[in-house]
Amino acid sequence: MTTRFRVLLAAALLVPLAAWADVLCALGSASAVKAYKAASDQRPSADTMQIVRRVNATLMPFCQPECPEAAMLRNDTAPNLMLAADQDGAKLVYAPQFFAAVYAKYGEPALIALIAHVYGHAIDEVKRPTWLPASWNMELRADGWAGCVLAKSNLPAASLSSALAALASYPPPPQQAWAPRSAALRLGFSHCGGATPEFDAAARSTNKPK
Repeated sequence: MTTRFRVLLAAALLVPLAAWADVLCALGSASAVKAYKAASDQRPSADTMQIVRRVNATLMPFCQPECPEAAMLRNDTAPNLMLAADQDGAKLVYAPQFFAAVYAKYGEPALIALIAHVYGHAIDEVKRPTWLPASWNMELRADGWAGCVLAKSNLPAASLSSALAALASYPPPPQQAWAPRSAALRLGFSHCGGATPEFDAAARSTNKPK
């Protein structure tokens, strides 16, 4: 039994998701992706679902009535956090040991940011807003969605810094450089009502190379 991330998606809209490559985004290494065993997928923890609901509530106004449906699952063999698709639809899968480590170091805002990035890929497949540059690759567009979630979450300065630090510390392998990611996050943050000076102060505190 799985827990659905969003249940508003019509069944027909799952078809484009199922046509994606098996793993659309993973925050772990290529070798970790290969080690993933789908048969070990399990229901997520209650704490994780509370965070998922926060992300879901933030993004829902931006994607209705085409919010993509995805199962949220946990799996010890998952490559940290990933979005995958097969003939049954899409799913977000996290490694509980990864979430525990992120939470211990950065707190709940970091998990909000990471989940928002990964689910941002799913939203971007069915909802291509004009405020996200078409020239950006899919990782930067997902960061734009994550920035939007951070703005709508109304995080205090320290929590925003922690969220950005986690995003910088666990980049998707295709997009390692922080400077373009920070710019994408900043655009999403400002577009969704966040104050850019607040974002800039938080981004500087990540101490990542520009």
